[in-house]
Amino acid sequence: MHAGTWLVVTTFLLTHVVVANPLRRASPVVTLDSATVTGAQFGRVNRYLGIPFAQSPVGDLRFRRPEPIAPYTESFSALTYGKACPQQDVQLSLPGILGLADRTVDFLTNTVWGVALPDGEDCLTINVVTPSSASPASNLPVIVWIYGGGFQIGSSSLYDGGSVVEKSISMGEPVIFVSMNYRLSAFGFLASQEVKDAGVANLGLHDQREALRWVQKYIYNFGGDPTKVTIWGESAGAVSVSMHMVANDGDTEGLYRAAVMQSGTPVPVGDVTKAQVHYNNIVENTGCSGESDTLACLRTLDYDILKGAVDQTPSITGYNTLVLPWLPRTDGTFIREDGQQLVQQGKIANVPYIVGDCDDEGTLFALILNNLTTTSDVRGYLKDVWIPDATPAELDQILALYPADITKGSPFDTHIFNALTPQFKRVAALLGDAAFQAPRRMFLDHSAYAQNTWSFLSKRLKVTPFLGSFHASDLFNSFGSGDLAEYIIHFTNNLDPNGNDVTSWPKYTTDTRKLMTFQDQPLQPRIITQDNYRQQAIAFLTAVMLAHPI
Repeated sequence: MHAGTWLVVTTFLLTHVVVANPLRRASPVVTLDSATVTGAQFGRVNRYLGIPFAQSPVGDLRFRRPEPIAPYTESFSALTYGKACPQQDVQLSLPGILGLADRTVDFLTNTVWGVALPDGEDCLTINVVTPSSASPASNLPVIVWIYGGGFQIGSSSLYDGGSVVEKSISMGEPVIFVSMNYRLSAFGFLASQEVKDAGVANLGLHDQREALRWVQKYIYNFGGDPTKVTIWGESAGAVSVSMHMVANDGDTEGLYRAAVMQSGTPVPVGDVTKAQVHYNNIVENTGCSGESDTLACLRTLDYDILKGAVDQTPSITGYNTLVLPWLPRTDGTFIREDGQQLVQQGKIANVPYIVGDCDDEGTLFALILNNLTTTSDVRGYLKDVWIPDATPAELDQILALYPADITKGSPFDTHIFNALTPQFKRVAALLGDAAFQAPRRMFLDHSAYAQNTWSFLSKRLKVTPFLGSFHASDLFNSFGSGDLAEYIIHFTNNLDPNGNDVTSWPKYTTDTRKLMTFQDQPLQPRIITQDNYRQQAIAFLTAVMLAHPI
């Protein structure tokens, strides 16, 4: 199997599982209401895992906003992660690369993945990782992690908060790490007129919001300061962070004071009714189409029947890739307008934030589309899948700004190399800019003048064949011993990523547009560059996508 194929499977699906498990030592306890919760101590870190933070969203609570958890009255052990929320089956197809190995990839992604990450609807749990010395009097800053996975797959259990806490202790700036599960795919982001009328859109975001309310209520018991919460995410998790920043027209509700976004800001999306066709397909495939209240019918279905229908909707690892059926959409109440329009209007939480991208965000997704081998193929894909309402002139201009010249494509700065097909690097450049670079720059354009912001570009792992500095590669730098982790820990403590032990990171302003750039050079691992690459192309993409949201 091709090296790039293995990276797609292991990088995107198995998403950097960084779990350090030194010998367990003791059994720390914390009191929640009238219950005693027992965790586990590993070295200098205590872990409390799988704590329910909302009522189980099953039965009549399926497809409803999360209900707050009742006061804890029975003591319990919090030693293992809870189940992941339902994972959408992976529709991985890499035409022209795998051939007969398709079955092997299917086994790895849909069988081994399911065993390694058991899922189910009873999944709304939260994890708290603390320094073992923490007590209710510690008042430590808190960082709340929201995982990525295209709003279709992922779990808090894939990310070891212990590595972050351990690093913060070593830096002398201890933090508490919190992560939660939230509903995914149609279970968390079902969208249609019926959903809008019932007021139950964007349930995954509401799960995250409920977890943040839980933090406000209980984090003091673990040694955390509820007034010093930073929300942090990557990919879909970063998009989620940004959507909380524009939710309720920018009202934080006192739930957080700062934000960190890796590879994700608001993308141009339409009203929840734009996903009506996908809702209708689920209704049809479950036998609910004859019911007067199809949403009520979906609530009563056997889980396996519903899950099977959801799995037939487009996957992020399928041909539609980043044109997702299930993601945060405008609902008229919580997300009142397109997220980018809210940013343009200044309806964004006025909090300090860090935001950044990897240099080659689009390569993982272009690998899925390597059957696009001609300009006609690329134009057809843009018209049929990405921007169906675009005019012929708009499509012509996009293709002119993103030429087939392989020396200008992504992985960027790799000259004639990594051209998997004649159009691969072109498609990778287009997808990366459209979904990541353009939204980030637009986000900064309309907020950096009013609040403290810092932005970065990760060019590390550039030598990865075909993928370069691929989407999610910066996670290696933000979990464990990476220098981005140091900046994030400084930021969580001080609302400024700078400290005495790291290269000075200047604020991003619309005048200077300075980026902290992480690179592979051992003598210069960090340099300051300007956010001025592909200006005309990115500006045009931003305008077209705002005019034609997905």
